[in-house]
Amino acid sequence: MDLRSVNIGFIGFGNMASAMADGWIASGAIAPERMYACAGRFDALKDRCDARGMAALAGAADVAQRCDVIVVAVKPYMIERVLAPVADMLGGKVILSVAAGWDCAAYERVIPGAHHISTVPNTPVAINEGVIACEKTSTLLDDERELVFALLGLLGKPVEVETRLLSVAGTVGGCSPAFIAMVIEALGDAAVKHGIPRATAYEMVSQMMVGTAKLQLTTGTHPGAMKDAVCSPGGTTIKGVAELEAAGMRSAFIRAIDVIEG
Repeated sequence: MDLRSVNIGFIGFGNMASAMADGWIASGAIAPERMYACAGRFDALKDRCDARGMAALAGAADVAQRCDVIVVAVKPYMIERVLAPVADMLGGKVILSVAAGWDCAAYERVIPGAHHISTVPNTPVAINEGVIACEKTSTLLDDERELVFALLGLLGKPVEVETRLLSVAGTVGGCSPAFIAMVIEALGDAAVKHGIPRATAYEMVSQMMVGTAKLQLTTGTHPGAMKDAVCSPGGTTIKGVAELEAAGMRSAFIRAIDVIEG
């Protein structure tokens, strides 16, 4: 198997699976004709697949029969019910899980002996700018692992973590786009309040977010140092920073992660 010939199948084709398919298609490396999917509601599935040039299949057995890499993207409570009946068809396949809460040990209980890896991607994979938390422990062979990370690399940045950290890594990467979208909306509202048209406001704020993130990734500069570089003594930015601190911005983000992790 390699990127030029691999067939990818999705068991479950909701928002995350669709985002991954969009990212692979956008990369130009995976033709939509080499991707397949099955899901509970076939009519809705067919519409989603037809829009992308993919093939909609009747069930998990059809996906297992046709595909080399199988992305498990059903709700966590459905995994055992969906995979157990096709367990004997998974030999020689690569199982790529995107289901929260399912680590290597959990899959070994349901599909023992299969070659699988657990990951938690986020929605920016749709535009090849995602972050994908990957459990270090897997049952993949070396060549399978190389293929999986090549595929994930097309979608963004795969980051390996220990099993005990997979949940929180998935939470930070997977839930935070919602938090950042709220920040974009809030700063956009502030700009609108002071007279900037909304479309322009969102364009400015989103580009500012992209630029700031790229600056940190490119330079490796500590975020605190980046903040300090913008804060002149007695200047406007430090006044805004002080107000955000008074409002508990940092603790609010930390608490958001805390409540998800329980």
